[in-house]
Amino acid sequence: MAEKGPHGGHSATTKTSGWEGITRKAVKIDFGKGWVTKAELTYPTHSRGRLPLVVMVHGSGHNDMNQTLPDGGGATFVPLAQAATREGFATLRFNKRGVTDIGPVESKDPKQLDPKNPYAQIQKDAASVIRFGAASSKVDRSRIFLLGHSEGTNVAANLASDPKKYDIPKPAGVIEMGVVGQDIKELLTLQLYGRLLLQMHDEFDVDADGQLTATEAVDGMIGQPKDLADQIRPVLLDGNKIQPSTDTNKDGKIAIDAEAGVVLRKATGIDNYPDVPGLEGLQEYVADIARFPTVTEALPKFSGPTLLLNGENDLQTPARVALTADAAIAAAGNNKDHKVIIYPGMAHTMNVTRKFTPAFGDPDKQVVKDIRSWLRSHR
Repeated sequence: MAEKGPHGGHSATTKTSGWEGITRKAVKIDFGKGWVTKAELTYPTHSRGRLPLVVMVHGSGHNDMNQTLPDGGGATFVPLAQAATREGFATLRFNKRGVTDIGPVESKDPKQLDPKNPYAQIQKDAASVIRFGAASSKVDRSRIFLLGHSEGTNVAANLASDPKKYDIPKPAGVIEMGVVGQDIKELLTLQLYGRLLLQMHDEFDVDADGQLTATEAVDGMIGQPKDLADQIRPVLLDGNKIQPSTDTNKDGKIAIDAEAGVVLRKATGIDNYPDVPGLEGLQEYVADIARFPTVTEALPKFSGPTLLLNGENDLQTPARVALTADAAIAAAGNNKDHKVIIYPGMAHTMNVTRKFTPAFGDPDKQVVKDIRSWLRSHR
């Protein structure tokens, strides 16, 4: 049976996998500018009184409340919401502006899918969710935690560092997964260009001398996805021989950085950033997010507890950045309760997968366990 909730949604105790003993309440949150989004508030079914709340903030793109991943790769926020609720927390997940349902299913309204100042609007929408949670009769407004993934780490850090600006209660703590701690241009340069050189160093260059022989180049192509092979092969090889146009010093080898790197810089168009293949339609977004502090710049201003989590194999937000952000928190001296965990073998969605050809997946059980333990200790 479902009962009408105070915000026009419904409350239900669901017995499907992982949700046993958890009440899931469908709610709607007004983001303004003509968009009311669907969201879900969860809490332990037999709980009493006001609970601490975890608000989950998505990565980039038009994500639904579960952060449903492509290719049947799972949903980032479902196991985390279940884990947090079992520790006695309420949780609040929401569809991003322009997303109408789980899938994600997108609106056909371009003004909602691609608003002006898109990153600033994402911040404002997240703040609306926090205010909604703070007003709930189930929530202790002084105990609201933010859990961000990827883009959401930057949003959470921006909001936590200046809660008055965003008209939200000061967060009780911040959890960050896949930390956006560098300038967006640097991160996108890695994603679109630098990772190709890293892969050649890591997987092709057997003797680690920084140069590729024809044998190393041919062998390195084995098992690579077709789109990647199609991108790299003509740079390195002419048939089974070294590509003479790339081998500018004519020594019969390809210097990964000095020769292949030059060709790939031109091929990827990275020097024309942000007008780069792969960023079509995103120029306004990357310009907008660049106006705001990164996690490394913003989170040291927050005096509450922080937990930074990153996969060692993450090539979207590299682990080194999480370590740098945590060091910045320590150096600022505002917060002695900070922790960083780097997970071997895990990539951007916090699952164990190959480094250069990662597959999507739910957060690894160890990640869920660590978040659950941290929440328990900060309840």
